[in-house]
Amino acid sequence: MAPDQPPTPPRTTAGSFFRTLGVGVAMGSADIVPGVSGGTVALILGVYERLLAALSHFDRHLVRMLASGRLSDAGAHCDAWFLLALGGGIGIGVKGLAGLMTYLLQEQATYTYAAFFGLILASGVLVARLARPADAIHGARCVALGILAAAFAVWLMSQGRLTPVAGLPYTFLCGAIAICAMILPGISGAYLLLILGKYEEISAIVHKAPTLSLGELATLAVFATGCLVGLLTFSRLLKWLLARYWSSTMAVLAGFMIGSLYRVWPFQTDTTPSVEEFKFKIFQPVWPDALDSRAAGCLALAAACFIGVMVIDAIARRIGDTPEEIAESLAEHADDPS
Repeated sequence: MAPDQPPTPPRTTAGSFFRTLGVGVAMGSADIVPGVSGGTVALILGVYERLLAALSHFDRHLVRMLASGRLSDAGAHCDAWFLLALGGGIGIGVKGLAGLMTYLLQEQATYTYAAFFGLILASGVLVARLARPADAIHGARCVALGILAAAFAVWLMSQGRLTPVAGLPYTFLCGAIAICAMILPGISGAYLLLILGKYEEISAIVHKAPTLSLGELATLAVFATGCLVGLLTFSRLLKWLLARYWSSTMAVLAGFMIGSLYRVWPFQTDTTPSVEEFKFKIFQPVWPDALDSRAAGCLALAAACFIGVMVIDAIARRIGDTPEEIAESLAEHADDPS
């Protein structure tokens, strides 16, 4: 096949389109939750590898197809219907469910975090199980990488806010870093933007649009450019890592997810009581005072969500498109030393 010929795209049906739309809604809803990554939801629901593959096809071949007017080939090359459904769902999730998630986090934060704790823990276990190291040496390497990734995630989630650097280059860097974190399971891009000290400025500009000053417009454009560059670059890197170092990459992703449990621990104390807006508060995980009905309810909810993910995974394995099959497809023409 010539390099500028599109691969055979997955068949898009009305059912698959609306399923992908639903996955996007779930991803958008998750991005609202401090400490939860949309990438985690994509991995749980089985679209993560396809998302990386689609994003990695924004390349010179796509530009050549568009320049020559081959719109159908270009759409197939970048899996346009999939990205359209997923992107539309994310937008619906962010806008449509923002009120519900805000209520749950403000009024029922303990139980909401308990549910996410169970979901993410189960997903981390499943991802770790997918590592499949070839031998004991590779197994030990995967364990070490997973522990390091988990430790890094805990450290990152426990950091206070940095003093932002003035100037557009720092804005560009923040955009690139935040968008990379959003597609990396276990790392919350919104939370990372808070740490970098840019969340308030960017969210205020977005809320104010389209009535923006020239300076605000420039800031938003530079931030969006950083997001685009980071997204296209990092997605290609992740796809390359999954194709050639599947076991090690899965171990690192599992570590990130397990480490992110620090941020969604159900029992937390507010260290910033003077801050009114929930998204700007800083919480410190604590142990419950006693195993009362509240603690028991959280444990039961987390366990139910954990079991639910395991059941969904078992069903998915019965109907095909398992992660193992996706791994073989990604590594079809690559040597996998792990």
